Amino acid sequence: MEFEVTDRKTHGAERHLRISISASTVSEARERAATRVAKQVRVPGFRPGKAPANIVRKQYADAIKQDALDGLMREAYQRVIETEQLDPVTQPHAHDVSFEDDQPLTFELHCEVRPVVELPQLDGFKLTRPAAQVTDDALAAQIEQMRDQKAAWTPTEEKPKEGDLVTVQLAVTSGEAPSTDGKEYRLMLGAGQVIGAIEELIMELAPGGSAERPVKWPDDFPDEAQRGQTKAVRVALTEVKRKSLPALDDALARELGDFETLEALRAAVRTDLAAQAEREADASVRSSLLDQILTANPFDVPPSWVRQVVQAYAEAYRVPEAEAEKFTAEFRPMAERQVRRDAVIDQIAKNESLIASEKDVDDKIGELAEKRGLKTSELYASLQKAGRLREIERSITEDRVFAWLLARNSVEQS
Repeated sequence: MEFEVTDRKTHGAERHLRISISASTVSEARERAATRVAKQVRVPGFRPGKAPANIVRKQYADAIKQDALDGLMREAYQRVIETEQLDPVTQPHAHDVSFEDDQPLTFELHCEVRPVVELPQLDGFKLTRPAAQVTDDALAAQIEQMRDQKAAWTPTEEKPKEGDLVTVQLAVTSGEAPSTDGKEYRLMLGAGQVIGAIEELIMELAPGGSAERPVKWPDDFPDEAQRGQTKAVRVALTEVKRKSLPALDDALARELGDFETLEALRAAVRTDLAAQAEREADASVRSSLLDQILTANPFDVPPSWVRQVVQAYAEAYRVPEAEAEKFTAEFRPMAERQVRRDAVIDQIAKNESLIASEKDVDDKIGELAEKRGLKTSELYASLQKAGRLREIERSITEDRVFAWLLARNSVEQS
């Protein structure tokens, strides 16, 4: 094949190459295509493969042209990849194709290539590890949250207030008077489940009472079409339930777990919070270190990789199609950072032979199984079914990479 690259453009990890294939090569490809098509088609009055070439060329001109073009493009793609030493991460796309009789075939080839992750600086960074302390206030807040989970909800005849659980019949119309047909709602007052003006109306009522008045929808209401509108609202309060917290004593400790006393519960919670604080401090150091490495070692990433991460999160968060564009714009910087982060970790793991082996994964699963009181085979099968084996391998590899990095950089305690 006689071809040449007449123009090369680079945009980050994207490559745009202008390709020209000689007219003689195109002519030969057309001849081969005509021969192939002639053997495949049936022309009335002739045995298969015996129709005159001029008839086949005339009746099947489009098929011959397409066959020749497909073959030339496939071969050109392979030749360009080899000669230009490209490592594409997406299927190349051809643009501006010109394929005329007795003329060279020209087109632009666009593809994204695997980034070259060169990491000349991986040491000399200074990091500060936040203090992993558990304050008395944090302990009290956690105990209170656990206490809240055991709260009882008791009906009351008093007017509702923030934190109460209410059942209401709510009718809303855009006319002068609300509809007589209300819909039942169960609401936690103060939780932002309904606009503030309607909450205020509810809190004016005693159970069994009702009221109606015009209410203006706030200017920042999520549905833009309803912002600033005034609607007629009627509320009938059916029931009010108020939270009753259990006593903070040894009985609560026993109810919350295998604890004989409240002090034993506090000690266990403090230990858990301390472990969580350690993990958060570790994560903070890792994040700071990666930020400095990415700043010191810039490289381009394929846009398609970023799009894949954005799409995965959009699906996980179940982002509505109407909000997809806004979500993409807001999340793209975080997605790009994640792509760069993963590329750096992968490169270091490869360079320093830190990638977790199958045996490493097996050992980790055995350790987890022992802690959970399970058989290793049962946990392995469960993780395999859930598709989480790769997650464990990744976790081991990342831990090794960060241990390698932290041994080469300065970490101070705040």
